Amino acid sequence: MRAFLRARPRHLAPFTVITSAALVLSACGSGSSGSGGAADAAVAADRVPTTDVVSGIAEDEAAARLLPAGVKRLTVAVTVGGTPPGTTYLDDGRTLTGQDVDLTYAVAKVLGVEVRIEQASFEAILPALGSGKYDVGASNFGVTDERRRTIDFVTYINDGQGFATRKDSDLSKVTDLKQLCGLNVATGAGTTFEATLEKNKHVCSDAGEKPYTVQTYSEQGAIWSSVQQGRSDVVMSTINGLRYAVAHQPGVKFLNEFHRLDVGFAFKKGTPLAPAFQAAVNKLIADGTYAKILQKWGTTGSAVTESRISPPEIES
Repeated sequence: MRAFLRARPRHLAPFTVITSAALVLSACGSGSSGSGGAADAAVAADRVPTTDVVSGIAEDEAAARLLPAGVKRLTVAVTVGGTPPGTTYLDDGRTLTGQDVDLTYAVAKVLGVEVRIEQASFEAILPALGSGKYDVGASNFGVTDERRRTIDFVTYINDGQGFATRKDSDLSKVTDLKQLCGLNVATGAGTTFEATLEKNKHVCSDAGEKPYTVQTYSEQGAIWSSVQQGRSDVVMSTINGLRYAVAHQPGVKFLNEFHRLDVGFAFKKGTPLAPAFQAAVNKLIADGTYAKILQKWGTTGSAVTESRISPPEIES
């Protein structure tokens, strides 16, 4: 059975399984440095994976009891418009698919709650959590010490920062941001990549070299167009997303992983929802559902062995 989840931005929708024909896109490559195994097979087939890994999940009473009293519905904000394993539309223009979507609805099933999916730009989600507009953010949010000051996280995967460029570039691996001096670096607005690049711009001036230019975009398509057309020299983005992108675009290459980060569901600071979400993720890990979700999206190299609440940023 092939399952997808439908987003209804203005209406509350209980968890449902919606069947659909396979579409012409594929799963992302593994976050590990080696072969993606099943992910490679999915890429070769050039299809969005359609395995139903969610509908059979049963409510777990122990995890559900950790929810605050009266919580039956949650509003989850996602950013749409990236490439798998990120959240994207299928060709019907209504049905969403992606790793974050599967994990969100898997957790909802474990907790016995309904979710309403709302779309928002990546940079708008975290500030809106504090205002109560959304209960949860689920858009591959990396856990950084800076973000932990105002946001709580429940981790579910280990992804991080990487680089890609055109195949004709002299770059082969970026181990020091000084290698980017004088170049145009494209990245997503409001991301950890933008923050990392802006924070470390001084490395070029400190070395007496021309600083790199940070070019930010709200759409992934615009980033890759900029690179393909020569307006940008290199892309900084998620490891898993870059592996997918370079597998499906001619003339570009993945350079390397730069900095690993835990990724998690995001909440306003002090949320009472975190223990329940942590218990739900750990239940999915223990019963094997989590592994099936990651295998579906080709990200088994980014698996975690347990969910944690707002852990310190990974040093690498």
